[in-house]
Amino acid sequence: MLAPEPFFEPRGTPFSEYHRIKALGDLGHRVDLVTYPIGRDVPLPNLRIFRSPGLPFVKKVPIGPSFTKLALDGLMLLTIMRRVMSVRYDAIHSHEEMGVVGVWLSKLLGLPHLYDMHSSLPQQLSNFKYSRSAVLRRLFALAEDRMVHGSDVVVTICQELQDTVTAMGVGERALLIENVMGGDVDEAPSRPAAEIRTAWGIAADAPLALYTGTFEAYQGVEMLIEAAAILGRSRPHARVLVVGGEPQQVDRARGLARELGAADVVVFTGQQPAREIPSFVQACDVLVSPRIRGTNTPLKIYSYLRSGKPIVATDLLTHTQVLTPDIAALVAPEPEAFAEALAHLLDKPRERTALAARARAVADAKYSRESYVRRTAQAYARLSNGAPGQASSSIPVAER
Repeated sequence: MLAPEPFFEPRGTPFSEYHRIKALGDLGHRVDLVTYPIGRDVPLPNLRIFRSPGLPFVKKVPIGPSFTKLALDGLMLLTIMRRVMSVRYDAIHSHEEMGVVGVWLSKLLGLPHLYDMHSSLPQQLSNFKYSRSAVLRRLFALAEDRMVHGSDVVVTICQELQDTVTAMGVGERALLIENVMGGDVDEAPSRPAAEIRTAWGIAADAPLALYTGTFEAYQGVEMLIEAAAILGRSRPHARVLVVGGEPQQVDRARGLARELGAADVVVFTGQQPAREIPSFVQACDVLVSPRIRGTNTPLKIYSYLRSGKPIVATDLLTHTQVLTPDIAALVAPEPEAFAEALAHLLDKPRERTALAARARAVADAKYSRESYVRRTAQAYARLSNGAPGQASSSIPVAER
């Protein structure tokens, strides 16, 4: 398995990789993971981690495209070649841009290849505002086309990506496996919710909304702070707890909160251990996802659905592939609309309870862990039945 990310770090794609490996181990597969030199080892059955050489002074890897990632990908290739020259593998499973290497190795070694498609590479350029270069966008599109057409199986993590692969003419190779496993890499803590509120100076009776995640521009954290400022003017007792962000990002966000007069409303915790997140969730009244760009469903949405807490999210494809007005409050990606939705739910405990109950019922019916493992098994059944470079035709239509 080729994973061009810091593994493990508590963020989207590494979480997805973790749970994919865990499911494969539960199914009896043994995985040799080649990844960056950055991240912490995690104990998983049937997993060995092989780290590539590092770059001097590089201790963090930014999310999204970067020259740092490009250099680390080159170093990863050295470790990958050492592995394939010493072990005869049964299959290659690649994530993100390493699909280019995976397809090449598949042809070179005559091995089946599975491409784990977490996002559209050309779309990353706009999501992360990395570059407006038409040439670079074209290169990303060509790489994506090569990875999708050159793989035996393509796993997509949301309906938008499934539609993208289908539009490319190879939908029969694609299998949709939503990231329903969530971010619970460690056991949920026994830390009570009241302790979370006390630790961050939030009154026991204060209406509380919670954001967890990164501070990348597409996440809409700035919009959330603007909404919090509006909320604070009518409900000064309310609080918005924001978990995540690099120290410099948190400092900038605090500055914006002060500038908007929301310093007393928004509470920033910085990054917290993944095992603590369930306690933060239980301490709040409302969960928020204020994304303003992108189409991939946030991984946290699936665990939010199971949480017993209501969700306020922007009414964009990134959310509406999974969320509907019946199970979440969906609003325009604007501060005023978001603040109004927060105020409404924070004032209506019965409505919060009903919304959360319907969300949990949908999660139990459509996004179970059993379904995740079963579909992972289907993906590998296709992989083992197909010839390298060709989609499998031996899986019954009902399983597709």
